[in-house]
Amino acid sequence: MRQPKRIFATGFLTGIAAFAVPVHASTLWSWNYSGTGITASGTFTTLDTPDAQGGYLITAITGARNGQAITALQLTGTWIPGNEPYAVDNLVFAGPGPQLTKAGFGFALADGTYSNPFYADFLPTPGYLEFYSMPDSDSSTELAVAFSATLVSTPEPAPFALLLLSLPLCYICGVVMRAKSHEAR
Repeated sequence: MRQPKRIFATGFLTGIAAFAVPVHASTLWSWNYSGTGITASGTFTTLDTPDAQGGYLITAITGARNGQAITALQLTGTWIPGNEPYAVDNLVFAGPGPQLTKAGFGFALADGTYSNPFYADFLPTPGYLEFYSMPDSDSSTELAVAFSATLVSTPEPAPFALLLLSLPLCYICGVVMRAKSHEAR
């Protein structure tokens, strides 16, 4: 008769242990920028915890620039082709103040071009710029843009869901074990 209680306790403690393990949940952002002849928008997925300076690391990106689908996020610490040696840091800030650093973020487009929006603090009037490169033609542009990113959602960490799911499972295991215990009599 003690077995069902033991199974319940084991399952419950497993759920509690899963809850205690730190997990990086992700946060979703909506972003856009535009300028003369440029329109880009989409979503970022970032880690849910900012770094010491308040920057959220972008881990995934979706969207389009001038109708071309974004196919990949540029790896943090590397530069988009044609913009060597300016490596991206893929950080976004909630504000107030600039939402990108002078390194910005980078992405590849379906047509083989690349974009790197960033905050140009070196300008007489600081603002956002987009470096856009077309590696096949060795051509690039750097134009002023207006940039905005808005926090959309912060999902609950997965371990909490595991804890909630473990409770009914513990109950079911207890019922099954109790039924088997009665059959054995």
